[in-house]
Amino acid sequence: MRTTDARGGPEIWLRGPVAPPEPGAYGPAAPPGAPRRFSWLAAHGGAGTSTLSRVYGGHDCGRGWPGPGDPPSVLLVARTHAYGIEAALRTLEVFRRGQAPRGLDLGAVVLVADAPGRLPRPLAQGVRLLESVVDVHRVPWVPAWRLGDLTGPPPRETDALTRLTGAHAGWSG
Repeated sequence: MRTTDARGGPEIWLRGPVAPPEPGAYGPAAPPGAPRRFSWLAAHGGAGTSTLSRVYGGHDCGRGWPGPGDPPSVLLVARTHAYGIEAALRTLEVFRRGQAPRGLDLGAVVLVADAPGRLPRPLAQGVRLLESVVDVHRVPWVPAWRLGDLTGPPPRETDALTRLTGAHAGWSG
């Protein structure tokens, strides 16, 4: 159950005014028409930011916040196990409360499958909770990635993420 306030929106969206970033803190914006650049931020260890940054491009922050020279748009990454979903929710709360470094914005949450197959019901409910407050992109289990083979195109199920990141624009699927 989501809580609302007098303004009528979900409580998670109601963090009030956000201070503008300090001038030049995160470098110049991308030129119009250029793909938006992202920083991959891990909600927990082993989330998959290194793999995702190699497949989709962007800056791998690991578990640290992007620095002043890094892209300020954040893609928060977590695995689809219980700890990963809880870690993503905790990090979302940091953004909601305005406690993330000034000038950063959360572009979306990227959930990386922790195993092949469907999610058990309690984990699927956690994913639905995330989806109710932020854009969520799901990355399926990719056996080749487990073996270190990142040479192929991203999985078809991630076409929206591929478009968002501007990754591999020349590939045809």
